[in-house]
Amino acid sequence: MGIFSSIKNAIFGDDEEDKKPVDRPDTKPTATSGPKERAAITLDEVENRIGNIPGADKLNWQTSIVDLMKLVKIDPSYENRKELATELGMVDYSGTAEQNIALHRAVMNKIALAGGVVPGDLKS
Repeated sequence: MGIFSSIKNAIFGDDEEDKKPVDRPDTKPTATSGPKERAAITLDEVENRIGNIPGADKLNWQTSIVDLMKLVKIDPSYENRKELATELGMVDYSGTAEQNIALHRAVMNKIALAGGVVPGDLKS
């Protein structure tokens, strides 16, 4: 599992839950029975999920990739941020302030694609 998956799972829950087949007691399993689809959630739900993580009120997770990683209990070391940047397709990451801002935006964009609705000012 990559660093982005760890961030996403801390916010939305473990991917393993999504891989479990949908239980339909009144029907037999079919080729179309399979993993549950993650429903999109509202902006309020995303903010509440992140905001309800213990310590969220003490960190600037809304704009800081380091604080977001700290909040979800991932070491925000340069090496981990570089790995995260690589996962998200960023090249030549060296940890500058501008790159950290871009990395935070990339994470928030990908979180939005993973099932959450993220406010525009947190994305780009």
